[in-house]
Amino acid sequence: KAAANISTARQAQSVPFEKKVNTLLAQVGMPNARLKVAISQGELNPYGQDTIEFLFDANKSNQFAPVGKVASGGELSRLMLCIKSLVAKSVALPTLIFDEIDTGISGEAARQVGIIMKELAAARQVICITHQPQIAGKGDRHYLVYKAVENNAVTTGVKQLSHDERIVTIAKMLSG
Repeated sequence: KAAANISTARQAQSVPFEKKVNTLLAQVGMPNARLKVAISQGELNPYGQDTIEFLFDANKSNQFAPVGKVASGGELSRLMLCIKSLVAKSVALPTLIFDEIDTGISGEAARQVGIIMKELAAARQVICITHQPQIAGKGDRHYLVYKAVENNAVTTGVKQLSHDERIVTIAKMLSG
């Protein structure tokens, strides 16, 4: 009975969730992309009785397929940002970490990703590893992750940048 109740609640939330994700996808430069949540009855387990699959169509073709099989790296990165941002708004997550969420994007899409991250950062800590100046420029603090060779070994370091160092670093990101 509890599993049936969970299933009913999932079904009720799937359409509003799809709409919210699809709206965000348009905002991050994917106006033709659509996410669909497919819920079917599976075996009873501690999380209910549903099998849930995220289906994706990047081009308004109405040919939905599992996200993992059809989404490119850039599409997957932006889709994950959209989903994580919705989850963060409804669950008290103190910190969100995005590792190269900017894969396969640039220009206006990167700017929109930066805007969404800035909005998320108003209520929680957001840590983002990025190569996009549009995203880096939205941060309140900027840390440079670098590699150095010491005693024939490669080490990784992190340095918080001053205001002037940040300007130079973002300029380097812009110029290549």
